[in-house]
Amino acid sequence: MNAIAAMRNKKLAEAIRARIEISDGVFDAIASTNREVYVPNGFKQHAFKLDALPIGAAQWISSPLTVAKMTEYLQCDGADRVLEIGCGSGYQAAVLSHRFRGVFTIERIESLMREAKKRFRDEGITNIHTRTDDGQLGWPAYAPFDRILFSASAEHIPQAIIDQLAPRGVLVAPMVRDGGQVIVRYVKIGDQLIEEELEVCSFVPVLDGVQK
Repeated sequence: MNAIAAMRNKKLAEAIRARIEISDGVFDAIASTNREVYVPNGFKQHAFKLDALPIGAAQWISSPLTVAKMTEYLQCDGADRVLEIGCGSGYQAAVLSHRFRGVFTIERIESLMREAKKRFRDEGITNIHTRTDDGQLGWPAYAPFDRILFSASAEHIPQAIIDQLAPRGVLVAPMVRDGGQVIVRYVKIGDQLIEEELEVCSFVPVLDGVQK
């Protein structure tokens, strides 16, 4: 990242901190991730605004404010590996790459994953592992995960995902509740998920299968 990009991303992190309370770790992760890289051509002029933006295939890159919140809700300190369900543009995964030794991200839309992988390569990010698949199946070969993040809204947490969460692991997901959506944080105690509702939200839905 050149000096101008570094300044813009630091200012973005400062704008987020002016709106919500975030840890130094999340601040640094936002400041160290070049958001403009993950925004499609035609929307680059809006890259450093606190807005969600379309990325094609009826998908969106989340607002940097939302990305910061979701990263904070994961309670990253002391965790080693995170599974993300719904890679999209790759921006959330790139932010997570500054907080975890290993990031495992799944995207069901092949074209989006192909573009995200190129961005990771171009940015020199080597600790993000990618897979094109139905994210609701998780990634059993690399389980258990200390943290799991849904970057799309779900009506329920699949048992396969629960099984892949480490004991006392944390899972954060936008959940469909009473006709709306709410971000929920789960902690795995034994075979059960203990939940805490955090705030209302709006995410695209988790869908079944793979889209070529």
